[in-house]
Amino acid sequence: MGRLDGKIAIITGAGSGLGKAIGERFAEDGAQVVLTDIDSDAVAAVADGIGPAAASFNQNVVSENRWTEIFDEAKNSFGAPHILVNNAGLVIPANIEECTLEQFHKQSSVMLDGVFLGCREAVRSMKSNAEPCSIINLSSMAALQGYSPFPAYAAAKGGVRSLTKSVALHCKEQNYPIRCNSLHPAGIDTPMVRQAAVGADGDATPATGMIPLGGLGHPNDVASLCVYLASDESRFMTAGEYPVENGTLYQPS
Repeated sequence: MGRLDGKIAIITGAGSGLGKAIGERFAEDGAQVVLTDIDSDAVAAVADGIGPAAASFNQNVVSENRWTEIFDEAKNSFGAPHILVNNAGLVIPANIEECTLEQFHKQSSVMLDGVFLGCREAVRSMKSNAEPCSIINLSSMAALQGYSPFPAYAAAKGGVRSLTKSVALHCKEQNYPIRCNSLHPAGIDTPMVRQAAVGADGDATPATGMIPLGGLGHPNDVASLCVYLASDESRFMTAGEYPVENGTLYQPS
């Protein structure tokens, strides 16, 4: 019996990296997954790899109307969703002196506006659900520490952190069956982190075993925690922020 049997999940940015790993792990644990991405071919390939438990759709998370359509398409494919994972994101390396307003707005649009729109649609859709529901927002360690090479990215992820708590508290106050939590990964071995502009290199991170301090995490390190937060096992956890960072938050300087 899977930990997510009977659950229906929407996962954004699922064409690669963390979204792909989360979709695969959710399906392994019994969920039916609706995978979305701005790259239609990539997300379709992920869904094909998972099989009948997955459906894929093109989505630009900054399109307000598209969010309503995605929830409708999820219902048509599998039924009313119980889980939303707001994962879609991007990073444009540029420090505070170099970052343009356009770059700042682009990152905020995808990673903060997009998460807001997703949370709003999820609450509207899930509030009348008879079963427990979960919203999981992918933030970053940059929201807890700041990160000088990527101030726009850090600012957007900091907004996700605060938005998550506001959503969670609203749902508690309204007695909705919805939990909302944020995850804060450090460097994870994904295509976004591996891009030349970010500078991560070296051997691929193994899925098992200890990781040296400063090493990249594996996507499953995040996906495993997502499974728990999506499952009813985490019923007493909401408005939380969960670092996935191999001790880097407390690393001595």
